[in-house]
Amino acid sequence: MAQIYATLLTLCLLLYIRVQCQSNNKYKCIYQGDDDTYSFYQGGDLVLGGIFPLHSSTIPQFFSFTTKPKLIQYKFFTPRALRWMQTMIFAVREINQRQDLLPNLSLGYHIRDSGDDIPVSVKRSLLLVNGQPEKGSGQSCEDTRKQPSPVIVGEASSGVSMAVLRTLGTFQIPLVSYFASCSCLSNKREFPAFMRTMPSDLFQIKALVKLVYYFKWTWLGVIGVDTDYARFAIQLFLKESEKYNICPAYVHIYPVALTQNTVEELVKILKSSSARVILNFSVDSYLYGVLKECRRQNVTNLQWIASEAWATSKVLWDDFGDLLKGTLGFAIRRADIPHLGSYLRSVSSSVAQTSPFFTEFWEETFHCRLNGSLNTHVHEEASYNWPACNGNETLDDVYTLYSDVSQLRVSYNVYKAVYLIAHALHDMSTCDPGKGPFKNGTCGSLYQILPWQLLYYMKRTNFTTLGEEVRFDKNGDPIASYDLMNWQRESDGSLQLVRVGIYDASFKDDKDLVIDESVIMWHRGDKAPESLCSKSCLPGSRKARQKGKPVCCFDCISCAEGEISNQTDSIDCLTCSKDTWPNQSQDQCIPKTLEFLSFQEPLGIILWVFSALGACAALAVLCVFVMYRTTPVIRGNNIELSFLLLLFLCACFLIGLTFLGKPTDWLCQIRYPAFGISFTLCISCILAKTVVVLMAFRATIPGNNVMKWFGPVKQRSSVILCTCVQALICIIWLTTKPPLASYNSKFLSATIIVECSVGSEVGFWCVLGYIGFLSSLCFFLAFLARKLPDNFNEAKFITFSMLIFFAVWITFIPVYVSSSGKYMVAVHVFAILASAFGLLMCIFAPKCYVVLLKPERNDKKSMMKK
Repeated sequence: MAQIYATLLTLCLLLYIRVQCQSNNKYKCIYQGDDDTYSFYQGGDLVLGGIFPLHSSTIPQFFSFTTKPKLIQYKFFTPRALRWMQTMIFAVREINQRQDLLPNLSLGYHIRDSGDDIPVSVKRSLLLVNGQPEKGSGQSCEDTRKQPSPVIVGEASSGVSMAVLRTLGTFQIPLVSYFASCSCLSNKREFPAFMRTMPSDLFQIKALVKLVYYFKWTWLGVIGVDTDYARFAIQLFLKESEKYNICPAYVHIYPVALTQNTVEELVKILKSSSARVILNFSVDSYLYGVLKECRRQNVTNLQWIASEAWATSKVLWDDFGDLLKGTLGFAIRRADIPHLGSYLRSVSSSVAQTSPFFTEFWEETFHCRLNGSLNTHVHEEASYNWPACNGNETLDDVYTLYSDVSQLRVSYNVYKAVYLIAHALHDMSTCDPGKGPFKNGTCGSLYQILPWQLLYYMKRTNFTTLGEEVRFDKNGDPIASYDLMNWQRESDGSLQLVRVGIYDASFKDDKDLVIDESVIMWHRGDKAPESLCSKSCLPGSRKARQKGKPVCCFDCISCAEGEISNQTDSIDCLTCSKDTWPNQSQDQCIPKTLEFLSFQEPLGIILWVFSALGACAALAVLCVFVMYRTTPVIRGNNIELSFLLLLFLCACFLIGLTFLGKPTDWLCQIRYPAFGISFTLCISCILAKTVVVLMAFRATIPGNNVMKWFGPVKQRSSVILCTCVQALICIIWLTTKPPLASYNSKFLSATIIVECSVGSEVGFWCVLGYIGFLSSLCFFLAFLARKLPDNFNEAKFITFSMLIFFAVWITFIPVYVSSSGKYMVAVHVFAILASAFGLLMCIFAPKCYVVLLKPERNDKKSMMKK
């Protein structure tokens, strides 16, 4: 709608401004507009146009079309904009005084008020580029009108700039903005004649997103006034914030003209949301009503982030300093313009009477009337009672935004815009004929400037002013550089804007934002406030998004066993390698501990103590047998096999020690064959003893000469023969697939089990099976000899020992298979010790009892009794 309105207005203005003027003066210039003659004007070889929002908020009028419309009236006067106007004038005069820049060309200026209103701005920009005849002069146009401007410095608002560009863009008239930041203006297809000294919002948005991400504010409110600037900025912010997983708790656009209902609705949203950080895209004047309602509803705990448009504005501080303390916002770089302050303060009451702009400023600053009359733009009832100015007023005695040069930011942009045009004109003036950039090598003319030629030079101009190198990209945008400003309260209650960081788009992506947190004053407390939908997931856990909610709302779930997360807010957990395991907090993988049955741990100590006791017991029994070897009880049952059996039992007890300690390849290859062979020796001896007992009683039958086959040599040979079979099995096992030490990490635990892998399962079970076969044969023969006279044989004791042996090893097999790690080894050692103790106790304890405790029974007579 605004574009249509601007186009229609353009056509009308072209009809009544562009009057037909001919050289014979037959037609006279008669200005058809209203008395719109308020401006700053100074002629020159080239007149620069300027348009600034000195006023804002037009007062609505009713157009009846039966009477002449009244002059446009406004609610607000902006002293800052007057300073911007004066800065342009100051820059033009400064350039005219220089001899190194445009020495043969004088610049002039024609500056008007845009009223921050699209129709007014379009109309007055057309007046600038067409020139304006004096009211009712009746002279020819060329004799009386102000010089047309081939270039305009303006506008402040992005929306107004767009409307002006759509009008002037047809004529390729350059518009150099000092404050319009909308990224949409970088579209050269739509706005080819636009340049600016104000960075694009695209850079501001990147800076804001990085600021929010820096303080981990992932849940914030985003609001903005209903303008092109705010809409495009919010759209860019939402798109850019997605890259950093920043979520808007709400997005609300409020109208320019706030009503009580709309402002109450907005503040209700602010109050009910859990977001404590609010980003606002607007100018200061549009924020006033929102802050007023926040105070009424006691919404005082918000951390405000200011867009560039109000990041350095001080007009809100007096009324809302308690709400805005700690505000953060990016502002364009400031500069100190030499002598500008004194130039601004040189305005006096006599000077103020020469211009309606100065008159209004003077009256509003000192609350008095010049020449006893009211300014037509002042509408408050109280102003009618102002006294007349006495002429002694001076700007040195009061504070006003007009003369405040402590934060020259937009003013500096105006200054750079004028210098941009001047340097482009200078480059044009140094063009060598025949080597120019235009058709046939021609150069642009300085005395009949074509706007499109000037635009060509402006886009290629780089210069240095006040120590800063000013450069532009292909879109006519300057390289972005911002100061991060913090609103702090001075001891006297006044506002101090403190720079607490910088953002420079020319730096690398990870170094473009620098913040000094130590100098930041927060809205509440000494630390940055939290603004989160969900608190961060600590290392050791991962985020699980809540269904139906933004990505910033999530639950924290601990990592599964064997997994870690070493960053805050990890999305996934990482699986540790097979040699590592999570620490207790599951935030890093640490090397697994090695697990094996050690001599030092309690279980290992118990086993080796019992192994030593068993070996000592076997040796003690052997000593007893040696000491009493001539007695009938000892001699009665094959003393040689008894000695061998005791020695082999001692070896079995000691074999258990090889299962303790850290396994190695050679130890694994010793333990299993040694275990198999030692027990085979024991069972072979017992088998031989059983056969001898059984055959001895068979030999008592007349004519039976069987004992000749079971003499001492044959007995030893049988033991060796049985053992050789086991040795052969072990040799085949060791040569084909021997046992080896292995590091078992397949179990989900914090340890690596160091164990002896049996290598060949067949070999292992063949060793056990052969021992079982010999034991079964021994048990069978002993069972047959159990009823022979007790005093002459050990068959009954051998039977009991074999029963215990079977019970131990039958129990061992399922427990061994179901165990792992050191407990499997412990089961194996326990089976060895238990079976060895069973053999020792069942076979030798009765004899030791008789020899040591019942010596009266250890004689031949007792042995021969039934």
